[in-house]
Amino acid sequence: MEGLPADCIIDILSRGSPRDACRSAVVASVFRTAVESDVLWDRFLPPDHQEIIAESASPVTFKSKKELFLKLSSPLLIDRGLKAFSIDRATGKKCYMLSARELYIAWSANPLFWCWKPIIQSRFAETVELRMTSWLEVEGKINTRILSPNTMYKAYLIVQVAHHRAYGLDVVPCEVSVEVGDLCSRGMVTLSQNACTKQSLERVCDENKVKDGSRSKYVDKVSRIGCERKDGWLEIELGEFYNQGMCEEEVKMSLREVNGVHLKGGIVVEALEIRPI
Repeated sequence: MEGLPADCIIDILSRGSPRDACRSAVVASVFRTAVESDVLWDRFLPPDHQEIIAESASPVTFKSKKELFLKLSSPLLIDRGLKAFSIDRATGKKCYMLSARELYIAWSANPLFWCWKPIIQSRFAETVELRMTSWLEVEGKINTRILSPNTMYKAYLIVQVAHHRAYGLDVVPCEVSVEVGDLCSRGMVTLSQNACTKQSLERVCDENKVKDGSRSKYVDKVSRIGCERKDGWLEIELGEFYNQGMCEEEVKMSLREVNGVHLKGGIVVEALEIRPI
């Protein structure tokens, strides 16, 4: 390895992940110079990173491509502060967050049912708290074109439960789903004042384009407790999907509870996050 040209070493490292490159620098001295190279970190950055930075709500300054990569590994507000973009530090894959203002939330324009307000713990200017409704429906959409190709993603709804104001959330389970083309990942989630419990996950692959109209189903019976994030919010897994990157498709992600007739309230919606597994 000592006799290899620098560009050859950079090419070798670029075929792995950013995490692998950093580990290689620790193991062998021949990799240390390459790991500081702008050429290497430019390859780890998304091809459209300059366009993304141009949408930033605040200036992004950096002295090297490695510094830029590390800065983008923390959420960057873009699109007038309505979205947040970041890079997964281990893999270099793209992550997005859609703020509550970017989501379809049934009746959210009516102050009788929902209350828009800033929360100091949120990265976005506004969140929205459910005051009262019997019809809970939250949906977000994203185009696969802006995501990393050949990547498995999961979608999460980022929420808080206002404990002293929460009521009726755990009476009827909510349906969660992620749809991409003919593929639909479905599940059930029970919201409560203490946690969000994912009771089951059903993945349904709709083969509508197959001539015989056959349908295949995959059922994972898992029990999970909704995860509390490092930032203090809760995340509810909505489902997963694989982005081949070969064509543009719309991803629809949703949480719905529209079957019950009881009133519920006290859940705060911050955003919907799409990140690689």
